[in-house]
Amino acid sequence: MLILNSGGTFNKRYNKVNGELEVPYDSQAVESILQHIDAPYDMAGVIFKDSLEMDANDRKMLASIIMESKDDTFVIVHGTDTMDKTAEFLNEIFDDRKIVLTGAMKPFEIDKVEATLNFGMAVGFAKACEKNGVYICMSGYVESWDKLVKNHQQGRFELV
Repeated sequence: MLILNSGGTFNKRYNKVNGELEVPYDSQAVESILQHIDAPYDMAGVIFKDSLEMDANDRKMLASIIMESKDDTFVIVHGTDTMDKTAEFLNEIFDDRKIVLTGAMKPFEIDKVEATLNFGMAVGFAKACEKNGVYICMSGYVESWDKLVKNHQQGRFELV
């Protein structure tokens, strides 16, 4: 399994100089969770953006990394606003891999529970799932990418 950290709210940290939450150019949040797991996982930080800033080239980069990897199972930490767009893009390319996108509605720095729960569920599902496909793991659900959507008014993901 390869874990790809692409940034998003999950990773945001408070910048005390300008008073804003920013996506840092590191994987400190994911690494903090992984240090509590006894099994080793390969992890790479790849984009370090808020998902609203992601574009087609960023999605192509993720696809290229997945295509070139020896792994067939992937967990992608991604921002929640465009997680569905990335999932749809990857679904059009891959039918021979398991890809699980996850993230958090609040930064790990602010709410370690939600981010850790989503990430842990995504890793566990990816390890146990036998069916290839693209999935989203958010708000206590893990479903095919097209069956779970963000409800922006409620601030959570829901089944459709």
